Amino acid sequence: MEETLYSRLGGAENITKIANDLVENHINNPAISTRFAEVDTVKLKLLADTFITSGTGGPNVYKGRDMLSTHKGMNISAVEFMAVLDDALKALSDNGVGQREQEEMLFILYSMRSEIVLV
Repeated sequence: MEETLYSRLGGAENITKIANDLVENHINNPAISTRFAEVDTVKLKLLADTFITSGTGGPNVYKGRDMLSTHKGMNISAVEFMAVLDDALKALSDNGVGQREQEEMLFILYSMRSEIVLV
């Protein structure tokens, strides 16, 4: 039986690091940082952690809203969405995630584009 993406990402400990780095990358990314100026970063890091955990085959612990409800009315551009993907790739790379797993994560994130961009 093949390991889950959750396991291959390093399980709970490494996913927490990835989620924390992802949020920090967003906050420090000039292309999207204004979107995060008033955000509770502790809460966002927890939501990112549980979202990644649940979405990669780990325990189903995500209690946040779905992507469409979360992003509706935000008018997120395609350029901003790509900045988010770049931030995710950096967080994965910085935490020692392998190429195959990076590609799988980017595929998962990109598959949500229609629920995020210009909704």
